[in-house]
Amino acid sequence: MRCVIARFPFELSKSGVLESMKGVKPEPVTGESVIIGRRHYPVKQVGQVITRQDRRDFSGAEVFRAMARLGFTCRTLPEPAPSRVESPLQRASAMLGTPLSV
Repeated sequence: MRCVIARFPFELSKSGVLESMKGVKPEPVTGESVIIGRRHYPVKQVGQVITRQDRRDFSGAEVFRAMARLGFTCRTLPEPAPSRVESPLQRASAMLGTPLSV
């Protein structure tokens, strides 16, 4: 499959990516990731290995799209749930507790 990463054309295949990533130890995943074999790799690490370019030269989205088109499972980290903000009145009510019914 032909794709463009960092304004350079690449001819990528699933088997070629598998071969390139063989023996590469995955870095900790902090954002988008690609599952290659049974390992989760950060997309920037995969892009660096398959293009032999510096990570600053391409975006993770370019590699993410290319890997998804090749059939690899790509994942993003879920957005953290917004924390509930209490008003001072709610906080004080919680500290006092609920009144006992007689």
